[in-house]
Amino acid sequence: MRPTIAALLLIPLVSCSKYAVEEHDGYNLVIQKNGATLGYSPESGVQLIENDGFAFKDLSRDGQLQPYEDWRLTAKERATDLASRMSVEQIAGLMLYSDHQPIPSTSWNASTYGGKPFEPGVTPVWEISDDQKKFLSEDNLRHVLVTSVESPEAAARWNNRVQAFVEGLGLGIPANNSSDPRHTARSDSEFNAGGGGEISMWPSSIGFAATFDPEILKEHGRIASKEYRALGFATALSPQVDIATEPRWNRFLGTFGEDPYLSADMARAYCDGFQTSEGDAEIADNWGYESVNAMVKHWPGGGSGEAGRDAHKGIGKYAVYPGGNYEMHKIPFIKGAFDLKDGTGMASAVMPYYTVSTGSGGELVGNSYSGEVIMKQLREDVGYDGVVCTDWAITADVEHPGVHAGKPWGVEDLSVAERHFKILMAGVDQFGGNNDIVPVLEAYRIGVDSIGKDAMDARMRQSATRLLMNIFRTGLFDNPYLDPAETARLVGNPEYMQKGYDAQVKSVVMLKNNDNTLPMSKRVKVYVPSRERKAMQNYWGGDDPAKVITPLAPEVINRYYDVAETPEEADAAIVFIDTPISGWGYDLDEALSGKGNGYRPISLQYEDYTATDARAVSLAGGDPKEKSANRSYKGKSITTLNKNELELVRETRARLGDKPFVLVVNVSNPPVMSELEPLADAILFTFDVQNQAPLEIIAGKYEPSALLPFQVPADMSTVERNFEDTPRDLECYRDAAGNVYDFAFGLDWNGVINDDRVKKYK
Repeated sequence: MRPTIAALLLIPLVSCSKYAVEEHDGYNLVIQKNGATLGYSPESGVQLIENDGFAFKDLSRDGQLQPYEDWRLTAKERATDLASRMSVEQIAGLMLYSDHQPIPSTSWNASTYGGKPFEPGVTPVWEISDDQKKFLSEDNLRHVLVTSVESPEAAARWNNRVQAFVEGLGLGIPANNSSDPRHTARSDSEFNAGGGGEISMWPSSIGFAATFDPEILKEHGRIASKEYRALGFATALSPQVDIATEPRWNRFLGTFGEDPYLSADMARAYCDGFQTSEGDAEIADNWGYESVNAMVKHWPGGGSGEAGRDAHKGIGKYAVYPGGNYEMHKIPFIKGAFDLKDGTGMASAVMPYYTVSTGSGGELVGNSYSGEVIMKQLREDVGYDGVVCTDWAITADVEHPGVHAGKPWGVEDLSVAERHFKILMAGVDQFGGNNDIVPVLEAYRIGVDSIGKDAMDARMRQSATRLLMNIFRTGLFDNPYLDPAETARLVGNPEYMQKGYDAQVKSVVMLKNNDNTLPMSKRVKVYVPSRERKAMQNYWGGDDPAKVITPLAPEVINRYYDVAETPEEADAAIVFIDTPISGWGYDLDEALSGKGNGYRPISLQYEDYTATDARAVSLAGGDPKEKSANRSYKGKSITTLNKNELELVRETRARLGDKPFVLVVNVSNPPVMSELEPLADAILFTFDVQNQAPLEIIAGKYEPSALLPFQVPADMSTVERNFEDTPRDLECYRDAAGNVYDFAFGLDWNGVINDDRVKKYK
């Protein structure tokens, strides 16, 4: 595109100039021969500086080319220079990481726009909210966590608004916008080759692990990073590499399974895929304009919460190590995310988990508060010098161990400012979920009084340099702007959608295929029932309403089979269910009434469960708001919230008779299979994929190839006896054919898979 006269007037072009300026919608691009492409907003007040015929952005607006503005220097040189120029207030803001920001801001933490609520059709969906303007300008925040977006184009336009806004503030530091994982598929969505979507859809992390093929995950990273950058995201709050040694943990599906070495290989592939830029996109050392900083989590591993309880609430604050395997949980970090092969070296950021890691050898505080866990074990022993960011809201106050609120585990008696100071002294750089600069500045003043101004200033600059490195290496200082039309074209394009769907198919595990029930390639009448999900309270305390789940649209089924309305008229049945949902191991009403300690079992079976084999005395416990440190639930019972799904399976089996019955289980946690396996002729495990993927395996379009990345328990007794920190210590379920549902087990059309993947990892 040729520069316009208006654009050329911004900078006089002389014969020695090596650049030209293009005008775009809301920003200008500076195109340079053998130099960096620069993007800036005409409204920000930033002008260009010419040096040796090249253009540079005068972000400091002082008319001088400062080292941090010089794209010819290394990221380290630029970050070090800029950190030295920043005020304490600017550094404190850089240390903030926003709470969750929907675009537009209309959900539970809705904001206003110019003092008025968002008005559909009137307020632009990409407008910056009042809250966002405040924390960007008054609190100097530059790291924004984005959740939902109205569309890819809206995300790109919002990014451009934000970047233009902050470019005109202070030293012109751009926003490092980020996202939690956003590529998981919708189960009921239809895939068709050549069709696009709002983003490519892939299996969950545990599904990637089921492929036992890190190259598939690396390809996902290459594609997802391009989509992230097109949406304006330069940091991914992922991957989650905790080894899933406790099968009841509600974050089990977000891991790469229970094997530390498979998890390490997957972690490496993920980070290499996300962080690596090549060709014209590379700036230096494989970092560049297609790179996305990977924030690997959760150091030193959060998969061993006692009895499967999660540390988002105080009921799960303790990670326990009855098998003495604390160091094993670091393997996916040390041998995976910190040992990359493609040039960027290490995951550029790390997030510790909320947990009090009782096996760490340090004080019994949350990991981000522990100098032993961060400064010694991560910084000194491993040599990690990237960004360390706390998990969200760990400095806020807590209401009750059974309520989702702040998570200051082990430091409940400290003030909010004192918590921030303790985190800084432990070696952490950034505060997740905090939009407020005030407690960071108070922590700075505590530090000045405690260790002196020079030492505290040096500590602040150290974190600032680390944080700025991740912004410089991804090219945001030079051009943070996006072409919304290009974003709309790239994100979720047909090629990326096809790659994601192929990975979904490769993640489906076949556990049972009695008498070669599958493939069911003839056009027969099949019964595919919907199921009801009762209303329930979710983990965060909100209400999930009752709903009817229809796994497949009739038109999708009709591609392969005729639809039967009842089991009696069908030639076969395909039933889709989820794994058991039994809650999160706590009854708040019981605890508040004083009639008990509130703790309940977490069950992996559908039938009512009584924990006769649970520990009589918990391994860990203690909370300022609890009367007893014993968190045992021995002898207590729990009713599974989706028990009706087992009843659906039983009813369908009874009405179907001896005709083929195919069961598809979407797995969040490994279920006890003794209730299900005898009722089905064929069983498939899926991991948050489009249900069309198992349907097409059933029909024979694809052959199953995935393997279990975890063990499937024989019963709840073995689950209660398992050591939370130890992989592969369950007694596994054995089916009617004699197959044991152990780690790395899976079937294809020829029987049990025993290929190089099994030999390598099992």
